[in-house]
Amino acid sequence: MAKKPVKQRWFLTPVAWLLSFPEIWQRKLKITKVNMKGLKPPYLFISNHMAFVDFKSATRAIFPHKANYVVAIDGFLKGEWLLRQVGCICKRKFTNDLVLIKNMKYALDVNKSILALYPEARYSYCGTNSVLPDSLGKLVKMYKVPVVTFIQHGNYLSQPVWNLEKRKCRIEATMTQLFTPEQIEKASVEEINRRLNEAFTYDEYAWQKENNIVIDHPNRAKGLHHILYQCPHCLTESRMNSDKDEIWCEHCHKRWRMSELGELSAVEGKTEYSRIPDWFEFERAMVRKQIEDGAYFFMDKVIIDSLPNAKGYIRMGEATLTHSIDGFVLEKFTDNEHFRLEKKPLSLYSLHIEYDYFSKGDCLDLSTLEDTFYLYPLTRKNVVTKLQFAVEEIYKIKEKERVANRATAAISLKVF
Repeated sequence: MAKKPVKQRWFLTPVAWLLSFPEIWQRKLKITKVNMKGLKPPYLFISNHMAFVDFKSATRAIFPHKANYVVAIDGFLKGEWLLRQVGCICKRKFTNDLVLIKNMKYALDVNKSILALYPEARYSYCGTNSVLPDSLGKLVKMYKVPVVTFIQHGNYLSQPVWNLEKRKCRIEATMTQLFTPEQIEKASVEEINRRLNEAFTYDEYAWQKENNIVIDHPNRAKGLHHILYQCPHCLTESRMNSDKDEIWCEHCHKRWRMSELGELSAVEGKTEYSRIPDWFEFERAMVRKQIEDGAYFFMDKVIIDSLPNAKGYIRMGEATLTHSIDGFVLEKFTDNEHFRLEKKPLSLYSLHIEYDYFSKGDCLDLSTLEDTFYLYPLTRKNVVTKLQFAVEEIYKIKEKERVANRATAAISLKVF
């Protein structure tokens, strides 16, 4: 993790182009550039994240320049040497890592490279933007280099995270210099974060409908139950299933069909949500209500796979995972060992989850600075999306309490 990033090796740059350009030509990538005239490295390149093709379109966008990419540690499996030689910087998701901050600064100051970040830290689950860390504005303020946003469309629709079968879909992107160093100097962290969040507002299904993007893939709804896990008709959780162009509830048996324009309609009766993002946000609201009512609690046995480095996973066996308003507790007892990991609510503003990860099942991961633990629930099925909602909503509640308490303390100090 501490290794300094290298500038992309000159002999590998043509290889990166060769691996990237054929697909983006086939996909008819169109890039619109705003305020980019004359801009050269170093600068921050901040992109949304929806599919693996993101990296290929980024390679085209910055051509002929090179970049140092921040990549999660699981991306280094079986290819660490190559990834380092093309300039990748290793990190663990959702951790506060001072070494990473120094390595990113090294990429800008010493390598004079473009520093490519994907601050959503995961593929979009339903084609809309994910939460950005508040620390992003602080990074921008600290590095004092131009900030470029790269907002892509079509990548999610062509290969959604809940079904990685590729579909035919053109892609496009807008590349914008959002801040100059002079503007950064004058702006507050709050203003920088506000503008970044505005830039990162996108909706793939709205884009699909507006542009009449027809996706006639026969399995276009297969896997959709991973993100739409709660039936809006009977409210039963984790009993949804999907295949071909349909999603249905195995409890009340209601079915919905997905059109070639990405819209849902009930096969019989009322269509509760025609838009997938609306159904997704309905589930979030239901989780928020459970938390506020004091009814939210998760517990299950899990299998742990540890990933301390890029050499591979280490099976640690079974443990108990609980999640509540007080955060995560992962605990494992053996005859001669007691392993316990706690993650408090304010240490996680979001959660990284995977669906059928390496064909081992759905999982979530929790990281320390030294290790990443991939956790596979054993009895609770189709629950990781709900856990992701719960982490985000509990963080919002706890952060609001923290800010309120700090304000109260400040008032009390002034009175004193």
